[in-house]
Amino acid sequence: METKERCGWCKNDALYEKYHDEEWGVPVYEDQKLFEFLILETFQAGLSWITILRKRENFREAFDQFDYTIVAQYTEDKIQELLENPGIIRNKLKVRAAVSNAQAFMQVQQEFGSFSKYIWGFTGDGPIVNTRTTLRDIPATTPLSDQISKDLKKRGFKFVGSTVVYAHMQATGMVDDHIESCWKRN
Repeated sequence: METKERCGWCKNDALYEKYHDEEWGVPVYEDQKLFEFLILETFQAGLSWITILRKRENFREAFDQFDYTIVAQYTEDKIQELLENPGIIRNKLKVRAAVSNAQAFMQVQQEFGSFSKYIWGFTGDGPIVNTRTTLRDIPATTPLSDQISKDLKKRGFKFVGSTVVYAHMQATGMVDDHIESCWKRN
């Protein structure tokens, strides 16, 4: 049996390992997928990422496959339905933020042509490849995540503090924080 060396945060959980191997740090340029990660990261605030991964399919179903044009139109009835859904995180502020973030997302699209152009513009349109030796070397925030967080908040986004933004950057491959011994680095 082949054993791959992975970043330590995902070891000993098949779902975590699959996410690490197939998604984390892989550049995402499609607006729909960027919105999905934005919503999942905002729900993750204060929780572990594995909790969100385990509920990801429930989130997809509950939030209309993360179609931001639909989420932006959610009514109070739909919000109440979501708040009663045991398959997702039922935090009233986060559910409402998903709706307002979908609206802000579309405003960014109108201004920049796509959310992707906007968000990737912060990195010069390509990933930032970091050199991390251990997990301790990976920060929770950076000056760039501070800058993006501030700009997103200015544009009306909620639950987009610097830690959430940096996690989003890692998830969507804007930054590559795989440690040097990880097979994904090679």
